[in-house]
Amino acid sequence: MKVGLFFGSFNPIHVGHLIIANVILEEAKLDELWFVVSPQNPFKASKQLAHEFDRLRMVELAIEDHWKFRASDIEFHMPRPSYTSDTLAWLSDRYPNHHFQVIMGEDNLVNFPQWKNHETILNQYGLIVYPRPGSKKSELLEHPNVHRVESPQFNISATFIRKLIKKNRSPKYLLPNSVIDYIVGKGLYN
Repeated sequence: MKVGLFFGSFNPIHVGHLIIANVILEEAKLDELWFVVSPQNPFKASKQLAHEFDRLRMVELAIEDHWKFRASDIEFHMPRPSYTSDTLAWLSDRYPNHHFQVIMGEDNLVNFPQWKNHETILNQYGLIVYPRPGSKKSELLEHPNVHRVESPQFNISATFIRKLIKKNRSPKYLLPNSVIDYIVGKGLYN
């Protein structure tokens, strides 16, 4: 089974994530796409993060009607900060019949050589890269294990959405309604 792993804080998950995930699923001919909710990104401060279980639940709500999407809490059970290479090794041991590929925005490709065990990730798993506004070109795009997928480019940020919510403004159309209801019900990002 060919599985794309879309890692992220998803703080909160928004329509940009969902549209890109669906395009990648189709264009990269994946059997499934897993949203791997990261409890703590080693490159981001954690003080603005909603609780990991809230972020996981929002992903579950956002994807509940798509049978090829999965929400994963695998990194909740791993040492922190979580590193993609460690997650991939664990998943490969647990699911030996799956071929995993890492999904990332083109803006992250420039910094990819700074990732722990980046060469192992690149050579054993491969990357599916989608364009991002203002991304610098990386020579890694020429690597045979890097598959660039054409997709719409969105400049929707979770930071912007959190600011809207904090100002008591509606994030309608930026988030699935089920996610908005969850945020309101839990009083997140106020």
